[in-house]
Amino acid sequence: MRGDDERQYVEYVTARQEVLRRAAYLMCGDGHRADDLVQNTITALYRHWHRARAADNIDAYVHRILVRKYLDDQRLAWSRVRLVAETPEAPASPAASVEEREVLRAALARLPRTQRTVLVLRFACDMSVDEVATVLRCSPGNVRSHTTRGLAALRHVYEIDELSTPDS
Repeated sequence: MRGDDERQYVEYVTARQEVLRRAAYLMCGDGHRADDLVQNTITALYRHWHRARAADNIDAYVHRILVRKYLDDQRLAWSRVRLVAETPEAPASPAASVEEREVLRAALARLPRTQRTVLVLRFACDMSVDEVATVLRCSPGNVRSHTTRGLAALRHVYEIDELSTPDS
């Protein structure tokens, strides 16, 4: 890679690394696996930087790599092994308490892989329906369907949680 290309690559990865890690964590639910996914993603990006730079939307290109790496990782038997009892805490959000984040993380973990991936890309990565469809190589209608079903499942989890929590 030429010096100018390498500088652009380093600048891009430095600016987007936390966003990629957050998306990876929300997809897999494990901080260590999220780090591995991001590392594999940026390694693949390095190898294909000339293609990524030429893409219409480099963020969509990189998220597609991340999703593919996640799906490839899910196919491996060792991906179901958990070496740590608890995942590391995500950065604190002023709008969400620790309990709310844990309920959301647990609810996301119960969703089917495609619904979880669509919701993470749509809402955590702030991507449009068309961008997610491009990343996942499916139709926008498919993305809307998975979004609707995933949000319904999350609402159901929150309703059950509210019913089981005694009033203070």
